[in-house]
Amino acid sequence: MEQRTIVYDDDIVRKFTFAAIFWGIIGMAVGVLAAVQLPFWQANFNIPWLTFSRIRPLHTNAVIFAFVGNMMFAGIYYSLQRLTKQRLASRLLSNIHFWGWQAIIVSAAITLPLGLTQGKEYAELEWPIDLAVVVVWVVFAVNFFWTLAKRNEKNIYVAIWFYIASIVTVAVLYIVNNLVIPVGLTKSYSIFAGVQDALVQWWYGHNAVAFFLTTPILGIMYYFLPKAAERPVYSYRLSVIHFWALVFIYIWAGPHHLLYTSLPDWAQSLGMLFSVMLWAPSWGGMLNGLLTLRGAWDKLRTDPVIKFFIAAVTFYGMSTFEGPLLSIKSVSALGHYTDWIIGHVHGGGLGWNGFMAAGMFYWLVPRLYGTQLYSKKLADVHFWIGTVGILIYMVAMWVSGISQGLMWRAFTPEGTLLYPNFVETLLAIRPLYIARLVGGTLYLAGFGLLAWNLWKTARSGKPVNGSATVLVEEQKATVTTWQLVASKPIVYILAMAILVAVFGISNVFVATATVVFILVLAVIGLFVLKREPGKPGWHSLLEGNSFAFTLFVLIAILVGGIAELIPTIFVEKAVPKIGAEQVPYTPLELVGRDVYVSNGCYTCHSQQIRPFRSEKLRYGDPSRAEESMYDHPFQWGSKRTGPDLARVGGKYPNLWHYTHMIDPRATSPGSNMPAYPWLEVRKVPLHQVPKKMQVMQKLGVPYSDEEIAQSQQAYEQQAKEITADLAQNGVELAWDSELTALIAYLQKLGRQPAPSSSDSGPLAGAQ
Repeated sequence: MEQRTIVYDDDIVRKFTFAAIFWGIIGMAVGVLAAVQLPFWQANFNIPWLTFSRIRPLHTNAVIFAFVGNMMFAGIYYSLQRLTKQRLASRLLSNIHFWGWQAIIVSAAITLPLGLTQGKEYAELEWPIDLAVVVVWVVFAVNFFWTLAKRNEKNIYVAIWFYIASIVTVAVLYIVNNLVIPVGLTKSYSIFAGVQDALVQWWYGHNAVAFFLTTPILGIMYYFLPKAAERPVYSYRLSVIHFWALVFIYIWAGPHHLLYTSLPDWAQSLGMLFSVMLWAPSWGGMLNGLLTLRGAWDKLRTDPVIKFFIAAVTFYGMSTFEGPLLSIKSVSALGHYTDWIIGHVHGGGLGWNGFMAAGMFYWLVPRLYGTQLYSKKLADVHFWIGTVGILIYMVAMWVSGISQGLMWRAFTPEGTLLYPNFVETLLAIRPLYIARLVGGTLYLAGFGLLAWNLWKTARSGKPVNGSATVLVEEQKATVTTWQLVASKPIVYILAMAILVAVFGISNVFVATATVVFILVLAVIGLFVLKREPGKPGWHSLLEGNSFAFTLFVLIAILVGGIAELIPTIFVEKAVPKIGAEQVPYTPLELVGRDVYVSNGCYTCHSQQIRPFRSEKLRYGDPSRAEESMYDHPFQWGSKRTGPDLARVGGKYPNLWHYTHMIDPRATSPGSNMPAYPWLEVRKVPLHQVPKKMQVMQKLGVPYSDEEIAQSQQAYEQQAKEITADLAQNGVELAWDSELTALIAYLQKLGRQPAPSSSDSGPLAGAQ
């Protein structure tokens, strides 16, 4: 046995902490600009890289990956060293991780406003940056697991469980969803299309929220909240249940983002079921956090850190109640595509992530600089400004979203739409957008106070590194990984997981039989899995074997992932060919679609008409799965700031589309859409057209070699037909402009062969 003094590497924690604060303020400031642009369209300034549709993805990526990402890394690196009683394994890897992550953030901040995007929510970054993300994430993972392997504590604490789940799951999600074929350095096409791409995207999108914005922050909660309260975690058993239930169930919930779409009904129902189930483990974690503070309520009056942590955990509970609520089909029918979803997302983002970050920073920075917090009063002011800002924001978006949903579906006594003009809804909610702006500005001001307070705190002290004295002895594993794998509890758990997967993808008869079998197996397990007196429980043994623990986390997330994604391989074959075969985009329409994606039109417009009478009257027949089978990526959208475009083709003449893009208010008085005058003068690089079609051909779009060879001639011919039509109305537009291509794409939407009256099929979930 040897006594050793471990000096921690807290320099990397300081770097990530102040990077998080810097990028957080930048990301929130961009969000405030976007909030200004919604009620005041003039704030787009007719500048491409300041347009709402370009900066909205910048805002989401900056807040998620720059602010929360850097905060997460700071919290993990600080707590990991103390929970393992081990210095980080490699200072070099830590610095590569830090500077690599900042380089990725800067790359995103440059490329997204320039319109270089994949067009998939939370996955907009183009493939070279995606590769960099993977490399840096691997560096982080190696540094983390290497430190864990060298630990001087036998068992891994609950916070580390959540860190492991986050590292493993984010890697799986990010790689699968970002599988693309490059066209060039700045352009690529997703290997998935249509229904398949929608399912993969929201399997990723929802679980990016789960395993980047939730599980690592829960790990941080389990470390920093007890430290601040000077109390142990309320319940170890509740921690075990919370962790495994959350990790297993979360991965199934993605399809609830696609209710009433042309996604197959089994996937929609599965997503709804598991989303509702998520309420229980989520609130288990919330209660564990709040009950940890029992006996520490006196600190609530004097310690701003406790205030932030209590509020954060409360907002987590609110968000994890509202999420399952919005996943219920009848509620989703009202709330989806509206501002209610924006209010829900920001309740979690500002309340849970933002306040957990603030509480952690106020607790952490004084310890990193060996001093006291500069001003507790200033921190209290931040808390109240931030809380008021969140409440104004959320209430405004709740009222706005419910108003939108009700107005869209309102009918006159005669059975016609009460508000047939989409702009009527925008005008009604404009005051609520201004309230949203006020709330967001208050929240940003609070973080400005935090930055000043912590800067003064750091200046009053000097950087210090924590240390610990440990007794080091050679540790021998009491149970090998194989013995754990073959143990009765693990066998039972794996059997249950497999049965749940079978239930998820089975027909009603097999699913019913599976539920019965699960119940029988559970009852038998009550007798078989009794803990032997005097011996540690199976989970205690698992906590002592980090490799086995990581393996079981991987299995837990793969069960749901495989059950959801393997069937998508057959989705294309399952898509019925209703009526005539679908016609791929022409070369001009394909380029126009790229222009549409590049300018972020998907951030405000959906292309998915739901099977409701109100939507059929407003937009046309409900969307069918085969209509998007050649869309790489899909463009179903998730928010309607503007009307749905699924059947806009042929609805208006070319002149209307031209005028609408140059001056939206000339065609739609009251619209808050930005103008896009630069599309009129920007030229399309025609040499890229054949290469784009070649990539699409590899992805299964039925372009012939002859069509690809003649693509530039076909492009020019169709483009000149559009410009000739415009010329008859006194508009001169170059045939090789981006606007010409965009008009061609918009005129294509919804003009596929219609189904014959005799056709029927299982498509579509809700058709």
